Amino acid sequence: MAACGGTTKDNSSDSGAAAQTGASADPNAKLKEGLKIAYLPKQLNNPYSDVEVSGGKTAVEELKGEYKLVGPNDASASSQVSYINTLIQQQQDVIVIAANDPNAVCPSLNQARQAGINIVAFDSDAAKECRDVFINQATTQGIGESLVKMASEMAGGAGEIAILSATPNATNQNAWIEVMKTELAKPENAKLKLVKTVYGNDDDQKSFQEAQGLLQSYPNLKVIVSPTTVGIAAAARYVSSSNYKGKVGITGLGLPNQMREYVKDGTVKKFALWNPADIGYLAGYAGAALASGQITGKEGEKFTAGKLKEYTVGAAGEIVLGPPTEFTAANIDQFDF
Repeated sequence: MAACGGTTKDNSSDSGAAAQTGASADPNAKLKEGLKIAYLPKQLNNPYSDVEVSGGKTAVEELKGEYKLVGPNDASASSQVSYINTLIQQQQDVIVIAANDPNAVCPSLNQARQAGINIVAFDSDAAKECRDVFINQATTQGIGESLVKMASEMAGGAGEIAILSATPNATNQNAWIEVMKTELAKPENAKLKLVKTVYGNDDDQKSFQEAQGLLQSYPNLKVIVSPTTVGIAAAARYVSSSNYKGKVGITGLGLPNQMREYVKDGTVKKFALWNPADIGYLAGYAGAALASGQITGKEGEKFTAGKLKEYTVGAAGEIVLGPPTEFTAANIDQFDF
């Protein structure tokens, strides 16, 4: 639940590729070897993305394919387009992309598909007409509910909360925030008040400054919820060395290794995430299954993803990794990522 989420709101049973080509799956088809599988995360040198693509590299090696990693250094809406165009020229078999903007990448992704390249969105979805399947960390509903639950626990069920998100156009972030707003409107959460949503653009320094600004603007703030690994770490770093430590709760989606010191020093009581490496790993196997003809992206199709076992394609080409894990002082040392 970090920089990531079930962002597809359409219940169509076909993904774009299956609908476009009318292809039929052969679940008994042999996985091809030598597949060229390229990963295009939101940005390079992002701790969360680094863990994700490491899982992808492992999968591609197991599949005896050719792994490639490319990407921008910033998470702006259009920064991924030139990389997609280059990958088309290189005749990749699969492009695995975490979209910075669901629509900005669409024309280039569809050009790739017309060139016979399979498109797997992971972590943050592209518009469904531009990809074949989407690897979701957990359901959008489940993530949004979990974020509100943790915020409520930290606030004692009442008070002001704020959200520190990634970029304004991030598909997954916006989908989770919409669920959070729906949850906050329920009677049982009537005493919680969302006062502001700010954007750190998945930049450490900007996220740090936005957290600082929230606490200066809202002196009664009880909790900052950050559904992005960059944001939660920056907010925790600010609070840990300020007078707000012990008074303002920080929660959201984070990496255990990144958050460990803030959990140990009491700044953060609880946060959540899945194993990002498994998202990249599952995406690699889904891409190979597409390129080998085992699946086309239609609802109900099944494939085996190595050590993660069998998965089933859901509505609109969505494949859900599984439920997130909550991390606390009691269990954080059991995890290393």
